[in-house]
Amino acid sequence: MKKTQRLAVSGVLIALAVVLSFVKVFELPFGGSITLFSMTPIMLAGWMFGVPWGLLCGVVDGILQGLVGAATTQAFAGMEMLETIGVICLDYLAAFSVLGCAGLLRRALREKPRLGFALGALLAGFLRYAVHTFSGALLYGSYAEWFFTQEGFYSWGATVLEKFSGTGLAVVYSLVYNGFYMIPEIILSVFAAVVLMSVKPVREAALKGSTHIR
Repeated sequence: MKKTQRLAVSGVLIALAVVLSFVKVFELPFGGSITLFSMTPIMLAGWMFGVPWGLLCGVVDGILQGLVGAATTQAFAGMEMLETIGVICLDYLAAFSVLGCAGLLRRALREKPRLGFALGALLAGFLRYAVHTFSGALLYGSYAEWFFTQEGFYSWGATVLEKFSGTGLAVVYSLVYNGFYMIPEIILSVFAAVVLMSVKPVREAALKGSTHIR
């Protein structure tokens, strides 16, 4: 695939990722939402064109997602400068760039694209989960006690508060909070990966794109 074609395809995939981020399957009561395959386009870019290019596509996606978040949801409202920088670097640039790692198994499992892309999507999804968990524990750990004292669904939080405190509590909080939306997102992405590689024209185009990586 020529460079101009790669740029065009990548642009479409990035745009699709941004659009799909608006299609919310479910919104969680304390923040976060499950979107409809919004991670898959960047994962596909990583699978088609290799990890370095996929990482770059993820960075561009992260920048656009950050701009959209700032414009539509006031994502950075009330934050201090250092906190804003931390959120931009971790929750947007790093978290979205690692989706390009879905192409890590492209060469090893080229003859089994369904399995290769599915495993790549699983890996990339958990890498994003790990980044958000780190960011949440570092930047939002102070919300942990409040989070686990909410009534209703989180009533089991009293047990967590008895067993954890300080940094440990912040990590558990971030794992739980981000897991509520990231794990379903990962499952949806793996499903989409299998479906895409089951469609012959898509599979052939993806494999053709990966053949001409320089």
